[in-house]
Amino acid sequence: NMPGAGGIVAANTVAKAPADGHVLLFGDSGNLAINPALNPSLGYDPMRDFVAVTALVSLPTILVANPSVPAATLDELIALARNQPGKMSFGSAGAGSIHHLTMAMFADAAGIQLLHVPYRGGSAMVNGLLTGEIEVGWSGIPNVMTLIESGQLRGYCISVLQRSPSTPAIPTCDELGQKGFDVATVMGMQAPAGTSAQTVGRLQAQAASVMRDPAMAARMKQLGMIMEENGTASYRQFLKYDLERYARAVRKLNLQ
Repeated sequence: NMPGAGGIVAANTVAKAPADGHVLLFGDSGNLAINPALNPSLGYDPMRDFVAVTALVSLPTILVANPSVPAATLDELIALARNQPGKMSFGSAGAGSIHHLTMAMFADAAGIQLLHVPYRGGSAMVNGLLTGEIEVGWSGIPNVMTLIESGQLRGYCISVLQRSPSTPAIPTCDELGQKGFDVATVMGMQAPAGTSAQTVGRLQAQAASVMRDPAMAARMKQLGMIMEENGTASYRQFLKYDLERYARAVRKLNLQ
């Protein structure tokens, strides 16, 4: 296990490892799309240096607000933001974080302008929502679900196209009129470029067996994750799409 530096150290290590199936990267949208978009000089290319073995899980976020915000529905929230361009504040786990870029893409789709308040991590951002320091933000399900249930935060919609088994009462943005809005951290397995098709097939079968285990499924649900299972071709296609859309968002926000 090699954590640290937002997955950059691990990605560089796997990119240079022997292509024998023994050194693998459990990558996500951070080190496979957002980090390369923010800094093209990372030392690895996510499309060139890895074989996309399989997607494993996705971690959607929920759009939440302090209950003092006078908007009971998503339509009311968007209308409120449109009536005061650049004044409604949203928090994130930091500039260039998944929360920041998700809100940037949502604001662009909804035609609104918001004021960004970056925090040092998701927990600090949620605390800012609770104290009223900021008005809205996107957060991972485990961080806010009990707060929504207790009325301490208001939940509007989930960031993917299907409702989460963890939060079945929370509608999707797509259901509420933001058609096609679909943003989540997707986690998956990568092998070094040059890994044989036979080895990739073996890894896919092993991963599928683990993910089908009922205990694993229950744990993923508890963590607010949605099970994914995509083979090399479809997962690679998704990674290319993910990289391109985050690169567009980074350019638009002038974050490089």
